[in-house]
Amino acid sequence: MVDRLESARRVGESRMPEQGVTVGQLLLAEYQTIKDEQKARIGFRDNLLYVTLGVVAAVIAAAAQAKQASMLLALPPVCVVLGWTYLVNDEKISAIGLYVRDELGPRLAQLAAADSDFSTFGWEAYHRSDVRRRTRKMIQAVIDLTAFCAVPLAALVVFWAGGDRGGLLVGLSVLEALAVVGLGAQVLLYMRPARPARTPA
Repeated sequence: MVDRLESARRVGESRMPEQGVTVGQLLLAEYQTIKDEQKARIGFRDNLLYVTLGVVAAVIAAAAQAKQASMLLALPPVCVVLGWTYLVNDEKISAIGLYVRDELGPRLAQLAAADSDFSTFGWEAYHRSDVRRRTRKMIQAVIDLTAFCAVPLAALVVFWAGGDRGGLLVGLSVLEALAVVGLGAQVLLYMRPARPARTPA
């Protein structure tokens, strides 16, 4: 009887790895999940630029048709909201790439080949070694600053240059200018290289 119980226990143990989920499978599932999130965020982020251009064109056309410079005050808050949303998504996209390179990749490499110099998800690091990458990042920063900061500031300048403005609208325009400048500062701060992830003890 004891022998039969022992034999049944061994058979059950031998089948457990086949029925359970391995650490490697969990890591690969996590990789697929966060890459799907990254892809969705990239599409959403890129569409925000087109949305911003559409809103800017619509507001400028409406202000020109109505000959009301005060209508341009609608641009700064819209650009700040869209710009901040763009910036947050861009940061999350970079954070996902950093996590894959510094955390997920090395853990999978240890499971796959503990005694060799094996690198997983090589593309995550390879595409960052392009010598023109820094130039592209600077150009992208200029585009972001132009779309989300320079355009609303130009709208405020046009409003200030107009003669038809009240004290309340001027005060509102000053607050909007501060918000736009703050967004521009955040764009410049986010240009810095991502902070390396903390290595678990």
